[in-house]
Amino acid sequence: MVSEYKTLRIRRDGGISHVTLDSPPVNVLGVQMFADLHDYLTKVREDETLKVIIFDSAVPDFFIAHVDMSLIDQPQAFDALLALAPEGLNIFQALGEMLRHQPQVTIVKLEGQARGGGAEFVAAADMCFAAIGKAGLSQCEALMGIVPGGGGTQYLAQKMTRNRALEVVLGADVIDAETAAAWGWINRALPPETLTEHVERIAKNIANLADGVISAAKSALPAADLASGMLTEHAAWAGLFSRPAAAELIRGGLRLGAQTPGGEAQLETIMRSLKPTVR
Repeated sequence: MVSEYKTLRIRRDGGISHVTLDSPPVNVLGVQMFADLHDYLTKVREDETLKVIIFDSAVPDFFIAHVDMSLIDQPQAFDALLALAPEGLNIFQALGEMLRHQPQVTIVKLEGQARGGGAEFVAAADMCFAAIGKAGLSQCEALMGIVPGGGGTQYLAQKMTRNRALEVVLGADVIDAETAAAWGWINRALPPETLTEHVERIAKNIANLADGVISAAKSALPAADLASGMLTEHAAWAGLFSRPAAAELIRGGLRLGAQTPGGEAQLETIMRSLKPTVR
């Protein structure tokens, strides 16, 4: 199937859709990827023949690196998408909540890094299976002078204990697949050579269930109501984002190449080397 999207490659196999994120060199979550994901999830929402959506990446080392840091100097870039966000949610939260409430079963096959908005996307999906020794997750926002603002704090609070969530948010380290699985952030950590087989098997098993089973299971196991927490998270994120320190750190990271392929691999080291002159 030829994709109509600039940042997504989509292949349909019966009741399963494979959505490959493809925005090289490091798959940053920019305006185009936001728009493509929003449009795709909206279009398939009423497709009752589609049972499972598998998300993976065309970029070997990165699932989604994080939200595009260069948007610090383009505050108007999301204006068109902002109009589509439900009341009470910012645009970043809206994408996660859209994914979390998708009628299809959503599965992330994680073989690289998922940081910031990428980690929030992973947490919003119904399931995630990750490659041992290759995959990693990080809520790196604290290194940029902010906190997660796309639902990350709320999703973490649902998936793990408070002390672990605080370690993720304030420690801002990359958490390996096995630790993420032990903490409940993802479903399982698997050897890279068996990851695809496992994901394909569970997707096919789900897609072959009798009509009504998926919707009944999702109704019986509903996504938690996070509306109040999302407002609190947005206020915390926006309050920090408006401070000079955040802009200084983000622009400093860009100057040091944090969003280039080589720099992205060393993002945490690069960002920790920066000390804001205004706190």
